[in-house]
Amino acid sequence: MKSLKNHFSLILALFSILFAIQIFIINDRALKAYEVKLSSNYSMIVVANTSITDETFKQYSTNIETIEQLSADEIISKLEKNISKKNIDLLKISMPKFYRIHLKTFPSPSEIKNLTAKMLKNNTITKVEDFSNNHDTVYKLLLLFKGITQLFALVILVVTVLLIAKEMRIWQFKHSERMNIMGLFGAPVWLRSAVLFRLAIVDALLSSIFAIALFYVISKTAWAKAQLNVIGIDIDIFKFVSDGSVLSIVSITISILLASMIVIGYKEEV
Repeated sequence: MKSLKNHFSLILALFSILFAIQIFIINDRALKAYEVKLSSNYSMIVVANTSITDETFKQYSTNIETIEQLSADEIISKLEKNISKKNIDLLKISMPKFYRIHLKTFPSPSEIKNLTAKMLKNNTITKVEDFSNNHDTVYKLLLLFKGITQLFALVILVVTVLLIAKEMRIWQFKHSERMNIMGLFGAPVWLRSAVLFRLAIVDALLSSIFAIALFYVISKTAWAKAQLNVIGIDIDIFKFVSDGSVLSIVSITISILLASMIVIGYKEEV
């Protein structure tokens, strides 16, 4: 019964780490997808007295993806009834040029400020509307959510690693007499600690299997997809091969490292 309790405690601690890691991976994926969505929806409006080529715009920043010239025909068509054709033609010539600029990635406030300043140095450009107020709010919320997610993952990682180390240290104390007897007969450290490593590897594999199974089931549920659809993104909640490999490797690595540290510490005490 005590052996099962020790196994359960270690598996639960490892499972907590894997759970936090996968949640962090999902959040990171969701944030990147949301940044792409924000980037595709975000644009800057540039007003110029004369036409400007795409090459000229792209000189201002490598982050500029597309430049779209806005047509003034819709505005002019509303005035055709009250203005003569000759004046309409003159109006088309004298009207400023409007451009919509889309960026490759969601920019930071400083990037927007620098890009706006560079474009305004061009005497042809009279105004740049960067919608900075709305953008800054969204960007700060994005950074805040990233920070909270990273802090949550770090806290879970530290607490569970300490818990695992404590569980293995308890196991070492329980088996110290057996290890001392084996040492008197000349058994090497690795042989005396073989049970500890076996316990660590088995529990690591079990915890990774439980974590993989849990997130695989979650990824197939309509509820999970519905939560992503609320914010308009579509991502893989769990990639069986890549995510499963990461969780398994992390679980086994942490277990072996902690077991090794305990064995080394035990050797020094003797």
